[in-house]
Amino acid sequence: MKLQESGENYLETIFLLNQKNGSVRSIDVANELNFSKPSISRAMRILKEAGFILIEKNGQIQLTEAGYHRAKAIYERHCLIKDFLIKTLQISDDLADKDACRIEHVISDETFEQMKRLFQKE
Repeated sequence: MKLQESGENYLETIFLLNQKNGSVRSIDVANELNFSKPSISRAMRILKEAGFILIEKNGQIQLTEAGYHRAKAIYERHCLIKDFLIKTLQISDDLADKDACRIEHVISDETFEQMKRLFQKE
């Protein structure tokens, strides 16, 4: 399923919060992204309907296998692009992080794979 940039950001945030805290609830996502609870509730419903997350009765959000793989791939793109911007273009860490967050959603698979190959040679 094709996700909008915002959906990818939610998945990546869930992935990172889970890595950091071991569990994630909607309020954690809202706090991390500084979004309203209703916006997060709507987004979580969309991700659940798309099969990327499960929401347990206690409110815990779990990534499905598909959600985990998608979130991990998004985060991999983010990290590689950020490293590229820092190491190759000598962009500051903060700016590289912000730019990588935008680029990760629009970069083509072909360009990303070429960037990966370039970094694997180093």
